[in-house]
Amino acid sequence: MAKRSKRAKIGVESIKKEIETHFKKIEEDIHNENLERGRYHAKEIDRSLINSLKHKLKILGEEDEDVKKYEEKLESLKRKLGIRG
Repeated sequence: MAKRSKRAKIGVESIKKEIETHFKKIEEDIHNENLERGRYHAKEIDRSLINSLKHKLKILGEEDEDVKKYEEKLESLKRKLGIRG
């Protein structure tokens, strides 16, 4: 395995961990009714992390079911937070 693809695989796992961490924070924020902070985490996942994950997977030439799962979970949480779009 080439060094670049090995680093990309490590990066994919790292991004997935970070996405899961942000999801936990969003769920805590919804539970604690801290919706502004929850919106921040949702935007961070939407604008930055999912796009980074897609880019790394494109470099590897792979597809991952987790991306679709993350997008669906994010949409569900965005509805709870009152975010449109």
